[in-house]
Amino acid sequence: MTALTKYQKLECTGLWRDAPEAQRREVVVNFGEASLTMSDPRSELALSHWSLPAVERMNPGEMPALYAPGPEADETLELDDPDMIAALETVHDALVSALPRPGRLRNSVLGGLTVLVLGLGIFWMPGALVTHTASVVPPATRAEIGRMALADMIRLTGLPCSEPLGARAAERLTARIFGPEAAPLLILPDGVSPSAHLPDGRILLSQSLLERQDGPEAVAGFALEEAARIDAVDPLIPLLQHAGTAATFRLLTTGALPEDAVEGYAEHMLRDTPEPPAEDLLLARFEASQISSTPFAFARDPSGESVLGLIEADPFRGASPSPVLTDGDWVSLQGICLD
Repeated sequence: MTALTKYQKLECTGLWRDAPEAQRREVVVNFGEASLTMSDPRSELALSHWSLPAVERMNPGEMPALYAPGPEADETLELDDPDMIAALETVHDALVSALPRPGRLRNSVLGGLTVLVLGLGIFWMPGALVTHTASVVPPATRAEIGRMALADMIRLTGLPCSEPLGARAAERLTARIFGPEAAPLLILPDGVSPSAHLPDGRILLSQSLLERQDGPEAVAGFALEEAARIDAVDPLIPLLQHAGTAATFRLLTTGALPEDAVEGYAEHMLRDTPEPPAEDLLLARFEASQISSTPFAFARDPSGESVLGLIEADPFRGASPSPVLTDGDWVSLQGICLD
């Protein structure tokens, strides 16, 4: 696909229908490395994924161009964008030029097909499939997968704590750390030790963590640690690895993950001990949030020996430039599970 480099991230609008009798609907069409994706322009939810090699033009020379993901497919897509049409024609021409010429020996044909199958198999190995799928999942679908993962976790941890004053304090703490647009931190009564995150990036903290700390700076540090882990590894990838190849492929092709694909993910996540993020990545998070890293470091290791870098390289030398929470909000946050 090197000839298609200039078309990477190409996007246009089109008219898509999922069945011959269905009404056409406007979609956003994205030309990817191996697939053509149709998404709802309002929700950004992926409606369909077509493999680029399978795309066929049904009305050569006519406009608007009409495409389908194969001669027997029910779905169709109308396009009038010249760049997108040129990209799809380039794919078609590349595939035609790669076809064997008449008269070649049968073993040459079979050998070529074998190489093609092996090449596709290597590209779509489980790791590559997971990484590619995670990179194209739209925010609305990611949020739905996060909801599914939280529902699986609630079986073990109980519902997120929601005492009104405590919930308001959690929102203020979130805004102080990550900004006003961030999803509020979720405090769970049991199971999480001391923090975790969902596939949609929402951060979970344990009630016991709040009870053990003298102030909000250390708690904020655990939230920043989870954010640094999210920076390092897309949080959707571990869940897709748990869900398996079949469920991941279904998500890629239909835009939906089977409900049972997340079953048991909570046990897996809560059982494993996550790797600490790189110190420079974590310190950058502390600096961007204007929070001292020293209280978190001592909460991690009271001796300070294993977290010496977080203490010595603290961007604010042990004192945050402004309060993380007021005393009243800190007390309310500690009581968030007392509803």
